[in-house]
Amino acid sequence: MNSSLFRRVIQQYSSIRALNNISARFTSSSAESKTPAESSSIDPQFKKKIDDFIKSNKVAVFIKGEPDAPSCGFSKAVLQILNLHGCDFKSQNILDDQRLRDTMKLYSNWPTFPQIYFDGEFVGGCDILLHMHQSGELVNELKKIGIQSKLSDVNNNTTPSSAN
Repeated sequence: MNSSLFRRVIQQYSSIRALNNISARFTSSSAESKTPAESSSIDPQFKKKIDDFIKSNKVAVFIKGEPDAPSCGFSKAVLQILNLHGCDFKSQNILDDQRLRDTMKLYSNWPTFPQIYFDGEFVGGCDILLHMHQSGELVNELKKIGIQSKLSDVNNNTTPSSAN
């Protein structure tokens, strides 16, 4: 995860508890440090299934509902942003599987949905993706993983804040 994304996460989540959880996850350099998924009681076979899904898709999202019928506004917003950029993505409906829903909270150390992964790395939720989109950073992050955003030409000519 790049440092600007980490700073944005820290800025958006100012509570001490959230800050400690996020900070510990992304700043620990100890070889003995474990990710939440490794240190929790996630079934190894189920974890492998999640790992395989996330790692086999450049953009993987865990949402409430299906892409053509999201069941919450945050999931709908994430899908709209990804579609606006022309992203191919794969999704999992966490409402269909309570075990997946509970496990993903441990796996990512993130309590809410949707959850977005780029190239196997956890990005965050709706608010972070929305901020990345609004700032133009999403175009660059997608480019880093080999995805050409439909908005890349727009962002070369103008930024969202200067378009007003």
